[in-house]
Amino acid sequence: MTDISKRSRASWLALIWSARHDPAARVLNVDLLAVLVAVLLPWSTSGVGIALALWLIALVPTIEPRALARSLARPPSLLPIALFALALVGTSWSDASCSVRLHGVSPLAKFLALPLLIYHFERSPRGVWVFVGFLVSCALLALMSCLAALDPDLSAKLYLSRGPYLAVDGVFVKNYIDQGQEFTLCAVALAYPVATSWRAGKTGLALLLAAAALWLVANMLFVVVSRTALVTMPIMLAAFALLHLRWRVAAATLCAAVLLAAAVWYVSPSLRATLSKSVTDYQQREVQDNPSGMWSRLEYWKKALRFIADAPLVGHGTGSTRGLFERAAVGQTGVRAEVVGDPHNQTLNVAVQWGAAGVVLLYAMWLVHLLMFRGEGLAAWIGLLVVVQNIFTSLLNSHLFDFNEGWLYVLGVGIAAGMTLRGQGDISHERIG
Repeated sequence: MTDISKRSRASWLALIWSARHDPAARVLNVDLLAVLVAVLLPWSTSGVGIALALWLIALVPTIEPRALARSLARPPSLLPIALFALALVGTSWSDASCSVRLHGVSPLAKFLALPLLIYHFERSPRGVWVFVGFLVSCALLALMSCLAALDPDLSAKLYLSRGPYLAVDGVFVKNYIDQGQEFTLCAVALAYPVATSWRAGKTGLALLLAAAALWLVANMLFVVVSRTALVTMPIMLAAFALLHLRWRVAAATLCAAVLLAAAVWYVSPSLRATLSKSVTDYQQREVQDNPSGMWSRLEYWKKALRFIADAPLVGHGTGSTRGLFERAAVGQTGVRAEVVGDPHNQTLNVAVQWGAAGVVLLYAMWLVHLLMFRGEGLAAWIGLLVVVQNIFTSLLNSHLFDFNEGWLYVLGVGIAAGMTLRGQGDISHERIG
C-alpha cells in the first residue's frame, strides 16, 4: 500500500472518529451508515435491520429538535406517519389475536424512517452516495445471479435458508421478485444520467452507465425473468421518454424497444417460459380450480371486495385479513379454499383492514410523493421512478408492506425527497457537510 493511500485511509478514519466532537463528522457517519443500508438491501434482511439500528443511533445526536418538528409537519413526512398511526389505532377494533395485530402493525413501522431520511438528506450533500452504493451492490448481485444460473448449488440460499430450499436458477439470495424490482429500478434510473452525460459530451461516462444498465436488463431477460418487472419496466421507460426526450427521439426509441423486445423473445427461453406460465396458471385456475400463482389473485380480490363491503369506512382492523379468509374458506375446495394473509393488492389490503380511511391516506401519500418529484435532476427522477414503480407493482402485490420493496420505497423516496428539498433551498436548519 502506498504512503498516499495510507494517509488517505488514516484521514478518513480520523474524520469518522472525530464525530465525538465535530458535527460534520457525525453527519458523515450517518451518511456512511445509510450507504451501508443500501448496499445490504439486495443481499440481507437481518443485515439491513442491524444497519438501520446503527443508522438511527448515529442520527439521534445530530437532530435539531425544532428543525425536525418543522420537517415532520410537511405532508411528505406527515402522511407516512399518519398511515402508521391508523394501523396502530386499527388494532383496537380488530378481532385478531394480540400477536397477530402487532404483527399487522410491524410492516408499517418502516414508514417512521421515511420522515427521518427526508430530514437528514435535506441537510446532507451525500444522498447520491446511497444511490451509487445501491447500484454497485445490484450489479454485483447480477454477477452472482449469473453464477447461480450456471450452477444452482452456488446459491447462498442453500446454506442460509432456515428450512428446506429448492435451488432456483439465477437466484443467489432472497427471491426473483425482489431481484427483479431492484434491477428494474436501477436499469431505468440509469437512463437519466446516460442521457445527460451524452448531451454534455461525456461519452465515456455515458457508455459506462449504459453498459451497467444493459447488464442488469440482460439478467432480467436471460437469467431470471420476473413478470412484475416485465409489466412495470415499459411504463417506467415511457415516463422517461415523455419527460426527458423530444417526441421524435421518443418515437424512435419506442420503435427500437419494440424491435429489441421481439428479438429477445426469440433468443430468450427464460422469457418465453415465464410468459407461457401465465397461460398455464390461468388454465389451472379456470379449468381445474387449483391454486395457480398469479391467477389465484382473482379469487383473492373477489373475497377482499366482499370483506370491504362489510366494513367500508374503517375496515375490519389491523391484522384481520387472514381470519377473514379462514372463515370464507370453510366448506370450499380448490382455489376457493386457499387462506392468505394478503389479497396481493396494496389498495385491497389497506381497505380490508382500515376501510376508506386507509385508502385515502395511502393515495394521498402516493400523490404527495409524486408531486414532490415534478422537477429536473437525478434526485427527482429517482424519486419519481420509485413511486411509479411502487404504485404499479402494488396492483399485483402489497409491496409497501413487504420488507424489500417497502424499504426500497422508504429509502428511495426519503433520500430523493431530502435531496430535492435541499436543491430547492427549502430548509429551515443549517446545512452540514
